[in-house]
Amino acid sequence: MASTKRAVLVRDLPWPDYGPPGEYVPAASAAELEANLERLRAAMRDRGLTHALVYGDREHFGNLHYLTGFDPRFEEALLVLKAGDDNTPLILVGNECQAYLAISPLRLRVERYQYFSLLDQPREASRPLQDILRGEGIDNSSKVGCIGWKYYAEPSQIDLPAYIVDAIGGTSKINATDLLMHPGYGLRTRANAREIAFSEYTNGLAATGMANLLRATQVGASEFDLLSKAGYNGLPQSCYWGLKTGPKRVSLSSPRGLTVEHGYPISANIAYWSANCCRAGWSVASETELPSNVSGYVTDFAAPYVEACGAWLEALAPGAGGNMLHQIVADRLPFESFGVYLNAGHLIHNEEWLSSPVYAGSSLALRSGMLLQSDIIPGSKTYGSSMRMEDTYAVADEALLAGIEAEYPDCYKRSNSRREFLRDVLGIELQRGILPLSNLAGLVTPFWLRPETSFALVR
Repeated sequence: MASTKRAVLVRDLPWPDYGPPGEYVPAASAAELEANLERLRAAMRDRGLTHALVYGDREHFGNLHYLTGFDPRFEEALLVLKAGDDNTPLILVGNECQAYLAISPLRLRVERYQYFSLLDQPREASRPLQDILRGEGIDNSSKVGCIGWKYYAEPSQIDLPAYIVDAIGGTSKINATDLLMHPGYGLRTRANAREIAFSEYTNGLAATGMANLLRATQVGASEFDLLSKAGYNGLPQSCYWGLKTGPKRVSLSSPRGLTVEHGYPISANIAYWSANCCRAGWSVASETELPSNVSGYVTDFAAPYVEACGAWLEALAPGAGGNMLHQIVADRLPFESFGVYLNAGHLIHNEEWLSSPVYAGSSLALRSGMLLQSDIIPGSKTYGSSMRMEDTYAVADEALLAGIEAEYPDCYKRSNSRREFLRDVLGIELQRGILPLSNLAGLVTPFWLRPETSFALVR
């Protein structure tokens, strides 16, 4: 791990060629999903819960998908899980998701609850939700864990829709979302070998798309044309794809018909489940083309950012402390100049932001199986957010590394090739337990009209 700041070079670098993205990694098997359910049942019993209600909708589907392989389309859905081992979970779906449930390999009990359906669709064939829950044994002696998509310091704050909470009745009920999403012990924060290989596949797609977009950038190109170069293949997205440039750019914006103008910040992200590749820079071909008011961009903003990210990457390891990772960035990028307000890195799963062990004062540490985003977002009054190096890295102990190598040897080989490029060309030496999953890992260009110009650290 680098303890002192290193010099940063700006030069033309060869872009690595790891070949096309690997083969699609199939979804979780019934056996894997059953194991996930049993882990949740065990966590429920440890907390004294008799039932869990796992809610999902089109935007907040990750917990439900992790347990069933099913993600609601158009509608809401609710999984009712008992803490006992010998029960088949009940899932409630609306009119249209009933057919889509075939995507799950599990044996589930299914009931159509039409109030999850879209407005004005048929409603005549559903029992009251309260009656359904009573039929699942939820009564005044029950303790129900409600699992949505956020948890709070106070467990009585529940993020499920109020009509579902009301239907539970007067029985004891708490927010139990942390059982799946907490960065210290949440079940979804530790990926297995298959999930890591799937993330490597989707990161390959995202990085290839970003490389194509960067190579196509030119003055006069429309946002729509540039993002079309990413070659979307139909896999679900972890968040909206974005591209913004020019004097009318808006943060988080999807393309809206603007064209690339010379001399402005430009950024884009390409995201699939378990992947988000984001880059930012300027629509110029060299430092000399920068507007005069940002002439210090490379030395005062971009190079310090890259150096800090390099130190952060080299510090990653199973057991690395979240506060230590936060401090590496805070010390190198003072807030008054770089404005890094959000966490210096976070976890990713099917949704783009799962949770994060990295924050000031964190007592948490990186654990084997974490999928970590190098999502360190600077913001300057002078330079804006015109530098990003966001990709996905897997954290793995020796047992998980061996499992990946045995089950997904091509993924393991490509990841090691990326490690070598980071070390030999970019001057960033990752520890053994860190696998770079993106083909653009560590590679960032400040000048989008000449994308082969990149940064490297002096070793």
